Amino acid sequence: MGSVAGGNGGSRIRLRRLGVDTYQEAVVYMHRDCHVCHSEGFEAQSRVEVALNGRTIVATLNVVSGGFVSPDEAGLSEAAWRLLHANDGDVATLRHPPPLESLGHVRAKVYGRRLTPSAFAAIIRDVAAGRYSDLQLAAFVTACAGDHLDLEETVSLTRAMVDVGERMAWGPGMVLDKHSVGGLPGNRTTMLIVPVVAACGLRMPKTSSRAITSPAGTADTMETLAPVALDVPQIKHVVERTGGCIVWGGAVRLSPADDVLIRVERPLDLDSQGQLVASVLSKKAAAGATHVVIDMPVGPTAKVRSAQAAHELGRQLEQVGAALGLQVRVVTTDGLAPVGRGIGPALEARDVLAVLQRHPGAPADLALRSAYLAGPLLELGGAAPAGGGERLAMEVLGDGRAWAKFQEICEAQGGMRQPPVAPHRRAMPAPRSGCVVAIDNRRLARIAKLAGAPQSPSAGVDLHVQTGEFVERGQPLFTLHADSPGELAYAVEYAISQADTVHVTEDA
Repeated sequence: MGSVAGGNGGSRIRLRRLGVDTYQEAVVYMHRDCHVCHSEGFEAQSRVEVALNGRTIVATLNVVSGGFVSPDEAGLSEAAWRLLHANDGDVATLRHPPPLESLGHVRAKVYGRRLTPSAFAAIIRDVAAGRYSDLQLAAFVTACAGDHLDLEETVSLTRAMVDVGERMAWGPGMVLDKHSVGGLPGNRTTMLIVPVVAACGLRMPKTSSRAITSPAGTADTMETLAPVALDVPQIKHVVERTGGCIVWGGAVRLSPADDVLIRVERPLDLDSQGQLVASVLSKKAAAGATHVVIDMPVGPTAKVRSAQAAHELGRQLEQVGAALGLQVRVVTTDGLAPVGRGIGPALEARDVLAVLQRHPGAPADLALRSAYLAGPLLELGGAAPAGGGERLAMEVLGDGRAWAKFQEICEAQGGMRQPPVAPHRRAMPAPRSGCVVAIDNRRLARIAKLAGAPQSPSAGVDLHVQTGEFVERGQPLFTLHADSPGELAYAVEYAISQADTVHVTEDA
């Protein structure tokens, strides 16, 4: 069946799945000679409403020539196909979407006007509903970047982001949570903190993200050990049974507008403190948290690079949290070098297991950092007196209670498994004898990604040295892990070109 004119109700056309990955953006592809394009007045980059079996999406039109799609069909990207629950050959109705009135508020923000809570609510409703194109999203993100959101606007944006998604309710009592601002490879403290806190009788349902620009997110690492794509009833069952969970937040609609905004924020690489605060706290509030500890690594190659920037961001997190009824405590930590040894999902999982199982060679920095961050949570929850939380956390890690609780959580989430091991490895030697004076977090993360992480869970970097350590010429500084020889060769080539990723001074 070809295309059929539909009058004012739009035009009908047969759908085809093209297998084009546009990440989360819904895209429709139509032939230049398609009469639906002509009859409806669609042009390249037009926003097109696609309706099928009671479901409706708004997609961006790409106009093509040649045989990519025929004139009597509309091809859909993978994101659009999933949203519509379509099947090849389904006939959908295409029409112009209703006018997007909230764009007027975006234009006002572009010209420097303050936005009201109702304006943010209108924008975020349309963002979450998928009515904004990536170009329109980029305009909103840019208009809010830098210091263009004041405190009241940040609170309004955060509330709007909470209101468009699901909210988890846990009943009376404290609900503890933790978040890291990021920028530090191997910083998998969450997977140690949750079992420590839960083993002390406190409640900590942790929803975590997958990697976007990093070699691993907590959800990626946890997934090498147990299922993480749980829905809300499953999450509640796990938490009721064990006191904690470590799951993927993308499987539930907690602050869904944040996921949409992140998609365009990352490629733009814009520094927006207000949007970062809204992103973090909207998901904490939606997850039902009452008390939150924020880990803020500070260092020249971390996300937060100075003490002043940390102070300003920390103050805003606490102020916005208070406005939302959250008690937020910001903990500034050392962001000079990676945490642990592994960078990549399976390698980071190996480090976590080594700490939990109290292996003699377990990375001490990961254990100490986790206890340092768990301490304030234990104190907020009343399990430890003021100043005694870190010591209690070390005891729980050291006597096996955390390991027992972690196994319990994994089993409740669907069963524990062993992380995979990469078949291809290559050690990168020290170019000279001397002292390790610096480790570049960003370069190491890039090397791990070139090796295949996180798409290949076993891929990444295994770091063998720490700052301040003396090394001999030829001694391995780190080992690359990859699933294929091609990925390994690509990562090795880049690592060689960036010889000072692990910077060794000349031996005097």
